[in-house]
Amino acid sequence: MPELPEVETTRRRIAPLLVGRRIESVETTRPSYFFLTPPEQLRRSLVGRRVEALDRAGKYLVADLGGGDRLLLHLGMTGQLFSSEATSVRLLSATARASLPPEAQHRFEPDEHTHLRLTLEGRGPRVFFRDVRKFGKVQWIAAGEDNARLDRLGTDALELDGQALFRACRGRRVAIKAMLLDQSVAAGVGNIYADEALFLAGVRPGRAAGRVTRRECDAICAGLHRVLERSIETGGSSISDYVAPDGADGGYQDERRVYGRKGEPCLVCGDPIRRRIVAQRSTHYCARCQR
Repeated sequence: MPELPEVETTRRRIAPLLVGRRIESVETTRPSYFFLTPPEQLRRSLVGRRVEALDRAGKYLVADLGGGDRLLLHLGMTGQLFSSEATSVRLLSATARASLPPEAQHRFEPDEHTHLRLTLEGRGPRVFFRDVRKFGKVQWIAAGEDNARLDRLGTDALELDGQALFRACRGRRVAIKAMLLDQSVAAGVGNIYADEALFLAGVRPGRAAGRVTRRECDAICAGLHRVLERSIETGGSSISDYVAPDGADGGYQDERRVYGRKGEPCLVCGDPIRRRIVAQRSTHYCARCQR
């Protein structure tokens, strides 16, 4: 978390606050592993620059700052990129959440976990990047500079087809789920949507990739496109920390067929959903529906 749908939802909803506007000021927390570019250099490089476009590459957001310069943003596991006007209990600590009545609304105030704060020209809201665990990343990429994180990405998961997946799987002994989680194969896929896509395709997550047929690869990609597109439509999955830039929760968590449903009945056959570790990830599947 967040995966492709959450990042794409973030891109679509934060872009109107950024694109076409000049950055007037930049505030950061002190240097840490959150910053791939030192905060001082980041502040110096960003102030005065105009955001020309905001694109997505797998799970990364890439802001075009003109002249070939770019800003790389990665939400990691718990990163939150949002408007200063966003209202959500997910932006509060667990202690603060527990003290609020269910109907309460809380305007976010920047805290020690708000590592990047952008003020844009005009009177619009500011943009905050908050990450309690600092697994998110921010990096300045100068014009003409290669970036190892972007260069290693394979086909975007929304564009991956069965032929390409089948070709990548040939001779591989690793689990088919591991192939889907490999960002050089299917950029943007993570734990939730790999499980959901494999369920729709009727393929067990632990099966060796080299034993998956071409027809099954077609079904996996079709299932992958279906769950990713549907999650984007519903604003992503808000299972723990994820919140959209406007403070809204996603809705796809209410449509999950297997992920996080251990012991609950399969929505197709009624058998209990099972859980095991595959590719070092908690994995959910139906033993009857998936072979």
